Formats: sequence, C-alpha cells, structure tokens
Amino acid sequence: MTDTIRNPILPGFNPDPSICRVGEDYYIATSTFEWYPGVQIHHSRDLANWRLVSRPLARAAQLDMRGNPDSCGIWAPCLTHADGLFWLIYTDMKRYEGNFKDGHNYLVTAPAIEGPWSDPVYLNSSGFDPSLFHDDDGRKWLVNLKWDYRQREGGDRFGGILLQEYDVERRQLVGPIRNIFAGTEMKLTEGPHLYRRDGWYHLLVAEGGTGYDHAVTMARSREIAGPYEVHPDNPVLTTRQDPDNPLQRAGHADLVDTPEGETYMVHLCSRPLPGTRRSPLGRETAIQRVEWGEDGWLRLAHGGNVPALEVALAGVETGVAQWEPAEEETYAFAPGALPADFQWLRTPEPERLFSLDALPGYLRLYGRESVGSWFEQALVARRQDSWHCSAETELEFEPDDIQQFAGLIAYYNRFKFHYLAVSLNDEGNKVLSVMSCHDEWPSGQLDIVEGGVALEPGLPVRLGLDIRERELQFRFAQGSAGWRPIGPVLDAGLLSDEGSGRAHGYFTGNFLGMAAHDISGRATPADFAGFRYRRNTR
Repeated sequence: MTDTIRNPILPGFNPDPSICRVGEDYYIATSTFEWYPGVQIHHSRDLANWRLVSRPLARAAQLDMRGNPDSCGIWAPCLTHADGLFWLIYTDMKRYEGNFKDGHNYLVTAPAIEGPWSDPVYLNSSGFDPSLFHDDDGRKWLVNLKWDYRQREGGDRFGGILLQEYDVERRQLVGPIRNIFAGTEMKLTEGPHLYRRDGWYHLLVAEGGTGYDHAVTMARSREIAGPYEVHPDNPVLTTRQDPDNPLQRAGHADLVDTPEGETYMVHLCSRPLPGTRRSPLGRETAIQRVEWGEDGWLRLAHGGNVPALEVALAGVETGVAQWEPAEEETYAFAPGALPADFQWLRTPEPERLFSLDALPGYLRLYGRESVGSWFEQALVARRQDSWHCSAETELEFEPDDIQQFAGLIAYYNRFKFHYLAVSLNDEGNKVLSVMSCHDEWPSGQLDIVEGGVALEPGLPVRLGLDIRERELQFRFAQGSAGWRPIGPVLDAGLLSDEGSGRAHGYFTGNFLGMAAHDISGRATPADFAGFRYRRNTR
C-alpha cells in the first residue's frame, strides 16, 4: 500500500532543512536565525510525522547572538551522522546588510541527538551555508559559498562554492582551498551539499535567491574538486514559473536515502496568503520523492520540476497516518524549562530575562531593553503556524512609570510587530494600549493608538489576539467581564518576510508570545499565568 505525505511537513518558520538518517530514524535540522536556543532538530520514523527533539546550541560557548541584527544568527545548519557521532555545522551571521557579510562557521558533535553537544570548533568565515561531506574513504570535506564583497555583474556577490578538507585529529581545515563550482546562469549560488553515487560526486545547490525565483540545481563530477558538469534539466526544483502553486519559493534542499534505497528531497518553501506575496508563517519545510534516472541524474519522481503538495510515500506496506496538530495548545508554566514550543531572542543568559521559579505557576519576565533590541529583550514566544489562529494569556503587572510595559505580542522583528501592552498614562493610571511598527525601515517609527483603555487596579488582565489571514484583532477582559476588542483591525500580513515590500529582505516568520520591557533599567517583573494557542480558528 502506498500512502501520501501532505506538505509542508514542518509548518511555520522552519527554513533551510538539512536531513540525515541513522538506521530507521530521520532527523531534520533547520535555521533559527536570531531565536535562542539555536537550530531546531525534528525526528521522524516515517518521513511524514515529525517531532521537535533538540535545540543543540544552548550555551554561551556555542552561541551568543547579542548584537546580531534581525535575520542574522543561525543560517543554514548541516546535520550529518558518521563515525558514531552527529556532526552539526552552522553559521553565526553577525552582519548581512551592504557589501559585507560577517559570518563565522563552526562544528559541534554529539553521540546522541539529545546531546551532550560539544563546544564548537571554528572552521572559517569565507562565506555561509557550510556543509560537511563524509567521503567513502573516510576523508571529510567542507563546502561553503564564497562571499565576494565587490560589486559583480547584476549585483551577484556569490563567488562560487569552496571546498577544503577537514582534519578530525587536528580539529581544523587543512590543505588547499578550491573553488569547485561557479554556479549556473541562475546565479546567487548557495546552500551546497555533496553526495557520492555510482562513481559520481553530485553537488546540489540553491540558486536564484531566497525569494520567488528560488530553485534547486545540480551538477556532477568524477573528481571531488571538479570540473562539474551541470544537470541537463536544471532547475531540478522551483516554482519560479508557477505562481499559483501553493508551495512558493521552493529551494534550498538536501537529500536522504531510505533503508530500501528510495531517495527523498527536503526543501524550503512558503505559503503566501491568498492573493498576496506575503508569508507570515515564514519559510517552511516540505518533502518530495525523487528518482535517479538511467542517465545518473536526479529528478522529481512525479515529473517536471514543480513541488507537489501531496507526495507518494514509496514502499509503504501499511498506511501511514499523518499526524494532525491539535486544534488547541494550552501551556502551563512550571519550574524547570520553558515548554518546547517557546524560544527567546539572542542571549545565552535567559535567567536575566525570565524565571519559572519566582512565582509558582507563572512565567515571570523581567523587563529589559526596548522592543526590537538586538541585545537583551524579555520576549518569549512560539511560531505562528496557521493562517487562522488565536493566542491568549493572563497578565499580572504593576508598572510605576510610562517606561515600563508588558503584554501580548505578535512579533516578526524590530520593524514589524503588533503589541497589546499594559503601562501607565501621564496621570499614573494603568492603561492598556496597542502599539505597532508597520515595517518602518530604517526608522523603526512606532504607531501608538491614542488614549488606551483604563484598567481596574489590582486585577489581572486577560489578553488575546485573533488572526484571520491578513487581519489581526486584539482583545482583552478583566474580572468576570467577557472579551472586548481593543484597537483597530491590524495588518497581519505585514508580519512576514516580504512585509510592505519597502524594506530589504528578511528570513524568519511571525511569533506570538509574551513580552516585558522596562527602558528605565529597573527590570520591573511581569507575571504570565499560562498561554493558549489555537489554530485553524475561523
């Protein structure tokens, strides 16, 4: 019996997938950019159902992103398994605007996917998207794109794919650095992965940029250092000429073989809101079945080069029931760790931002720098993974100054957010107000709804939001009163990679969560009693 997999397999912000198999177990690592801890790793036994099992970069020795701009941090991790170890390669991008990119590439290893993960080995800084290839003879090779800061034809600063050997004993790159592939006419060549099959080295890359011209192309060579001949039917995967496909921006891929010898490709994609080119769910992970032809080249099993929304799962003897996420996720806060769905921004010192022990049953956030800070911001949130969803929490907060505010936030980055916040007005009364940044890049200009709503002193306040595709509406309640809307209907589509279209590109996705800010520097606490997220609400 053959069953099908419905795409995307990792909904919500889960871009740049790297996949590996260990026995019957599959693992996918995805980019996390400025969100901490770094790298998401999901596990599956059937390629259809995936569960988050690890975020390995969880301490300062491995990752400190304080000061990293929006959409910097962890770019395109590569996860492999060899010699009894998991090998994770990653970039910590410190700057990406302008001609220069300051990104540093590292390696960590672990005997199990849950860890313990080692301290990092520094590799290089010549470019991003590093990938480690384990050759049949035991040698290991790093490939990454070379960044060319000069203005090249068409603005393409992607200077080809570099190859260098990694010496395990010396824990460093050794030998000559070779530029093995200049890319195709699609340009913007990145995301390299090497594979060996039937005497060929196959090089898979992403090209065309991460927008709506994104694609997967391939080349091959008898020698690892080239020369590489390009695939006769490139691009192997793309939606650049299929604007109606629900899986847009398809590209940045990796391959895995099943125990039975079938091959699958995981790739990033996005699902724009209907009638728009806005993707608030960010770039997600999808999967396609692929086949090696008689000519030795890889192609999509269903033909053509356009990704499928439903993918036949080859060789399945019994039907695979694909997991459906719960309509509602209710999170209670208890001493120990945050619920697995939640992350925070940039810092390896979360104890300065929040506590699960200060008040039993509550998440206490300590107000830190302003919303949008690149250094230390008390914001704890989870991914939006449905066009139709809602979020709710209950807040106890006693500000004593207008510089202190806390509440419920829909946050893409410092230039794109909607925030329902409790603070004080000029008369010293506690009020609830809506503030937004409508993609005002580079000024970051804040739009605050005038007046605010007065709150009953001494009572907690319930905060909620509802998203219906392009529209976001905040609401609130106190005491025994029912929910009341507050503020105007807001632009939810703005909280996307594309946003207003006025600013430069971003690479993450929208998050919903809790925040506390105290720009007076007094770290005023805000206590949140649980969090509820509902998806597919209409």
